[in-house]
Amino acid sequence: MTNVRSTRSDALRNRDAILDAAVGCLTDDPGASMADVAKATGLTRATVYAHFPSREQLLEAVLVRTIDRSEAELAELDLEGDAVAALDRLVRRSWRIVDSFHRLLGAAEEALSNERIMAHHAEPMARVQALIERGQREGSMRRDLDAEWLTSCFSALLHAAAAELRAGRLAEADADRVVATTVRSLLTARAA
Repeated sequence: MTNVRSTRSDALRNRDAILDAAVGCLTDDPGASMADVAKATGLTRATVYAHFPSREQLLEAVLVRTIDRSEAELAELDLEGDAVAALDRLVRRSWRIVDSFHRLLGAAEEALSNERIMAHHAEPMARVQALIERGQREGSMRRDLDAEWLTSCFSALLHAAAAELRAGRLAEADADRVVATTVRSLLTARAA
C-alpha cells in the first residue's frame, strides 16, 4: 500500500511540476513546446507526455489551473457596497490577473476553441453577472441591455485588452486605467 501511495504522490508532484514549468515557459514564450516544458521540469519528455498526451491538453490543464487559482483570489474580493465601486474593484483585480497571464492566454487562444476557453470561465463570469444584475436592480448600471450580454462584453473587453497588450498597441502603464474606464462606461451608460 505504501508503494501505491508513493507512486501516486510522485505522479502528483510530477504533474504539478509540469504545470508549474508550463506556466513559466508559456508566459515567457507562448510557442513553447512540450520539449521546452520537459527541459524546464527536469523530467523526460515521455513523463510529460504520460501526463499530457498533447500540447493542447497541457495548455487546457494550465488554463484550468490558472483560472482556478485566479477564482480563489477573486472570491476574496469585497463586492459589497456601491455596485459601481465594486465593479471598479472587480475590473481592476480581474484585469491584473488577465494581464499577468496575457501571454499564456494568447497560447491558449491559439490552441483551444473559444467555447473551450469560455467553458472554464463559468464561475468567474457568474460573479460578474451577479454584480451587474445587482447594479441594474439598484439603478446604477444600464438596464437597456441584458446582464448576460453585458457579462460577455466584460469578458471580451478584458481579453481584447490582453490581445492589444500582446500586440504592443496598449501600453502596460495605461492598461489598468483604460480597461477600468472602458468597462465602467459600457456598464453604466444610459440608454439614449
